[in-house]
Amino acid sequence: MTTKPQQKKQRYALNKNKYLLPPEFEKLEWLIESYWDNDRRNCTLLKLALVTGARATELLLLTTKDLNPYDKTLFIRGIKGSNDRELPLKEKVFESLQTLTPEAGSGRLFPITYNRLRQIWELYRPTPKTFHSLRHTFAIRLYQKTRDIRLVQVALGHRNITNTMIYADYIYSQQELRRLIL
Repeated sequence: MTTKPQQKKQRYALNKNKYLLPPEFEKLEWLIESYWDNDRRNCTLLKLALVTGARATELLLLTTKDLNPYDKTLFIRGIKGSNDRELPLKEKVFESLQTLTPEAGSGRLFPITYNRLRQIWELYRPTPKTFHSLRHTFAIRLYQKTRDIRLVQVALGHRNITNTMIYADYIYSQQELRRLIL
């Protein structure tokens, strides 16, 4: 009997199709700002994804109890084996969260289904990329701003730094290739 050789698990590879490029990010920010007054709940949901890097399900599970008015922070319960985390929010986003009418009984801030979230994303998305691209966008922007991979790990709720290293590796390789080739 012959046995198949163990296949090494392919490491997740980041590329420009998995996050918003700066012009796409700016367009989404503009769209959110443009519709903020007329579509507050949905714009708050998208803005929250951009500024926290939370997964879709993590956002949909948020309740009023997750808001800390003293520090203006949001507690995100990790899913898929990730860590819980508490992230600071800008005042405009925090206040918008506080004005949402929570679902009776559960207190959920966004009482919608995952499919409805995808529909909202399709209405606003500046490019045909997935909702998860907002998580990658957040991580890349945070790493570029801080150069602190450990901070990115904490913000994303990753238990293992290896999962977070894709952002540092990607940014480094892009910058080095640009420096050496151009």
